Amino acid sequence: MTTSPSPEETAATKPVEPSGLTSATPSSSSAWLSRFRLSPLLRGWRGAVVVYLAFVGAYLGASGGRLRAHSQYNHYVYLADGWLHGRLTLAGPPPNENDWAKIDVLKLKDGRELRGIYGGGRIGGPADRLYPLRGDPFTVPAAEIASRSTIRLVSFPPFPAIPMLPFVAIWGLHFNDVLFTALWAGLNPMLLFLLLRALRARGLSRRSEIDDLWLTAMFGVGSVYYFCSVIGEVWFTAQIIAVTLSIVYVWASIEARRPVLAGICVALGIATRPSLGGLLPLFLFEAVRAVGGPDALRDRKSRRALLRSLFKLAVPLAVGGAALAGYNYARFQNPFEFGHRFMPVQWQDRMFRFGLFNYHFLSRNLAAALVLLPRIMTRYPYVKVSQHGMSLLVTSPNLAYTVMPQERSPLTKALWITILATALPSLLYQNSGYVQWGYRFSLDYMICFMVLLAVGNRPLTKLFRALVVVAFAINLFLAIGFDRYTEFSYDDSFFPHGNN
Repeated sequence: MTTSPSPEETAATKPVEPSGLTSATPSSSSAWLSRFRLSPLLRGWRGAVVVYLAFVGAYLGASGGRLRAHSQYNHYVYLADGWLHGRLTLAGPPPNENDWAKIDVLKLKDGRELRGIYGGGRIGGPADRLYPLRGDPFTVPAAEIASRSTIRLVSFPPFPAIPMLPFVAIWGLHFNDVLFTALWAGLNPMLLFLLLRALRARGLSRRSEIDDLWLTAMFGVGSVYYFCSVIGEVWFTAQIIAVTLSIVYVWASIEARRPVLAGICVALGIATRPSLGGLLPLFLFEAVRAVGGPDALRDRKSRRALLRSLFKLAVPLAVGGAALAGYNYARFQNPFEFGHRFMPVQWQDRMFRFGLFNYHFLSRNLAAALVLLPRIMTRYPYVKVSQHGMSLLVTSPNLAYTVMPQERSPLTKALWITILATALPSLLYQNSGYVQWGYRFSLDYMICFMVLLAVGNRPLTKLFRALVVVAFAINLFLAIGFDRYTEFSYDDSFFPHGNN
């Protein structure tokens, strides 16, 4: 069996472009940039370093004063600190009340211990009702309770705390998650640039190096990735690390060449953003294509090759899934419970009524993702952005080109199905991503959009490049203004059932 080029081999190889292809012909932007010898700078590992430095500079610059200290919502730092001290819970009260799980612990006079939400909380139940970690709620009379206490936990999937461990071991709870996130964020445009180069080396893309740079810029500073990279905070740090895993997963899945690595990425992805489990269709389609397509499965040798590939994918998934289930059970007595239901937030009642995922939330989330627009005003501040975000076609108008490829790629069908599978959990989720200035959940599948643009091979026209510049201006505004200039945002009643 042949093996795919490694990132080092891919980075060091300049492929011969097929002749007679529009997208391989140097565009006016490519020729202009070549006069400044930019194209040679993008070759080999030197190009990867240049891309990293350019984008990490953009993220650190937009972070600005945020870099002076850790963010308010550095939950992963607290999670890592707890592990280092042998705890699954916080040592005491959290620094704020934004998205920390809270469990009531009741010790009864008969010696039993019960855990859950007691007294209804924001659920609105009777004062003596216990909503246990598992099972149906029941009444616990106050006269039967010997003592009552609470424990606090980080409910978010745990993987992002792992790379923080060595830094938290040094700096403790003062570790700067804003700086960590911005420096990590610079890796993803670099990895995307290398992925686009690998697609060209494998004959799936006919883009020039300058085309790849435009696509990388569209992702790195022309999408919601920009503002998510400069804030720190538990929600955005998870999005940034999830993007890293999705890029490596896509690279490993092309032609199903690295099934073990693909399985590791999905397992860690689920432990970062559970919706990344929806990335699996890409590998499954590529595994079938690698053995010759559906027709080849009539042959026993092809079926065995497919099963071997799927087994290698499944092993790290099973190991990672078992570890995550055990971790959840140790905290919440339920292998499938991350703890979000136990956060004492104002929409806790909604989570208990509808669950975390429900058709009930679909129309709201579709609106936030596709049609929600900013308010345009005739007086200062002139523009106001909903705290539910903005349409993807506002923050990244170039995404419209994904439905207008110049040619159909072997990857097209697999990528679209993967996008739909990954997007569906977020579209059914009880939260739109609030508070945000752009639809941040799209980052779970944004890399698939970027690959669609690359393999569609439609020339990057002046209009396309102009839209990248416009998107950069929009997302720079989001990166600088989010959580700083509140006059540019609003929280309205357009969406039902509270703030979300």
